[in-house]
Amino acid sequence: MQVAKLKKHHKAKIISIKQVSLTQYFMKFVPLDDFSSKPGQFVSILCGGLTLRRPFSIASFDGNEIGVLFKLKGKGTEFLSNLRVGDEIDFVGAVGNGFKIENKRSLLIGAGVGVAPVFYLKTELEKMQIPSLLISGFQTEKEIPEGIECDKICTDDGTAGLHGSVINYIRNMIEEFKPEKIYACGPKIVLQNTAEIAQRYKIPCEVAMEKEMACSIGVCRGCVIKIKDKNGEKTASVCQDGPVFNGEAVLW
Repeated sequence: MQVAKLKKHHKAKIISIKQVSLTQYFMKFVPLDDFSSKPGQFVSILCGGLTLRRPFSIASFDGNEIGVLFKLKGKGTEFLSNLRVGDEIDFVGAVGNGFKIENKRSLLIGAGVGVAPVFYLKTELEKMQIPSLLISGFQTEKEIPEGIECDKICTDDGTAGLHGSVINYIRNMIEEFKPEKIYACGPKIVLQNTAEIAQRYKIPCEVAMEKEMACSIGVCRGCVIKIKDKNGEKTASVCQDGPVFNGEAVLW
C-alpha cells in the first residue's frame, strides 16, 4: 500500500500560469518523472505550508504537460495563483477512477470548474474520432475560461450563449444530438438532474463528483457518498472509489 502511494508522488515545474476568467486560473506543469492519467482523474497539490493538499481535476494532459483549471476560493488556491513559471510544486496523482471511454456518440456536460475533466475527455474522444458534443454552464460571461473550447455555452444571466442553467438544455441536447452515452461534472444539482434525465431516456451516464476532500487517499472518509449495491446501499469515497460513478448508482 505504501509503495503504491509513493509511486504517485511527484515533483513538477510550472511552465505557465494564467488568469483565464474573473476568478479562474489555468496552470500547466511538467512532472519531473513518469506520469500517466486519464480523463476524470485528479491531482492533489501541496499548497505552501498548508497541511492538507488541494484536489484539482486534470483539464489536459498531452503525455508531458498537465493542465489544471482552478477557481480562487481560499488559502490553497490563493497560494497557487501567486506561483510563477519555473516554480516547483509537489503533487500526488493521478488519483481516482476516471471515465470509462466507449466508442459511443457522447454528450458531455460541464458546469463551472466542472468543465475541466469533460474538456480533457473531449480531447481524448476527438483523438479516437468518437463523435461528441460539449455543453457547459457558467454564472456569467466573465466566468467563462479562455482556452476551454465548448460546442455550446449557457450562462445563468444570459450574458453569453444560451440563457439559463445548463440543466434547462439537457433534454434539448439529447433530442438534437441523440447521444449513446452521457458524461458530466459539476455541482451536485447539475449531476443529479443529468443522471435522472439520462435514466428517463435510458442512456448510460457517468458523473464526476465534486466533493470537499481532506486526505485524497480514502483514509479520512471525509468525502463519502452513498451508492446502490446488491444489499441496498453502501458508502463510497469520492477520492478513491470515484470521482467518477455510474449516475444511476448514486443515491442523491
